[in-house]
Amino acid sequence: MEVTRFAPSPNGSLHLGHAFAAIVAHDIARSRDGRFLLRIEDIDGARSRSDLADEFRADLAWLGLTWDEVPAQSTRLASYDAAAQRLREMGLLYPCTCTRAEVSEAARRTGPEGPVYAGTCRGREVDPAGAAWRLDLGKAMAMAGSLSWEDELAGIRQAQPELAGDPVLVRKDAPASYHLAATIDDAADGVTLVTRGMDLFAAANVHRLLQALLDLPVPRWHHHPLLVEAGNRKLAKRRGSSGLDEMRLRGEDGRALADALRAHRFPAGISLGHHLD
Repeated sequence: MEVTRFAPSPNGSLHLGHAFAAIVAHDIARSRDGRFLLRIEDIDGARSRSDLADEFRADLAWLGLTWDEVPAQSTRLASYDAAAQRLREMGLLYPCTCTRAEVSEAARRTGPEGPVYAGTCRGREVDPAGAAWRLDLGKAMAMAGSLSWEDELAGIRQAQPELAGDPVLVRKDAPASYHLAATIDDAADGVTLVTRGMDLFAAANVHRLLQALLDLPVPRWHHHPLLVEAGNRKLAKRRGSSGLDEMRLRGEDGRALADALRAHRFPAGISLGHHLD
């Protein structure tokens, strides 16, 4: 049985890009007699707002989607702690106190997620109090060996987690990074197909490595194109992208909107970005 999920963070209203992502995941699950899950990723500190989770549910229902809801990330902190501790005991995590500015200044190259960490804190004495914890990719890759993963649209891919440098797995300001939390959660929820936008394509390399290190099941992925505006920029609420809540409260027809998105009929100025070249 195929199991997909939509996992929004309650730090801002949903927009058309979120609607498109939710519809892709929902429709794939329904077409395969599977389950479509809603998971609220609410561990982003003060930015997470509990009231937005109810708004998300109302938006999805307005679009005509149905789902099974699984526990929010804020209820899963012990599982993230346990995974991080296991990686520490394997000698694969190290504390890092570098700021974003320091990472950018020391970076020798740019990767899919921005400036690639130069390993400044790797191998040196660092007070772990208040530090982030990074995965030592060199050690981790040597331990895991050669890995591959499958994207439904892009095919079999050789895992290349080194492209992003040593990723943060435990943040200074949150219990876990996206990489660690999403990987642990997808395994716990029995997700068999991870659907998400192409902007997260490179993250699958790190997630596949974590699955190998933590003996987790390996799903398949489906990275769909993003909705973009002028300049090929993905939609963002902070740049004025229309919120689903605003459209819903204006009395617009959510089911008609969902059908238009399925048919790739988008509002003026919005288009579907390219998939992987």
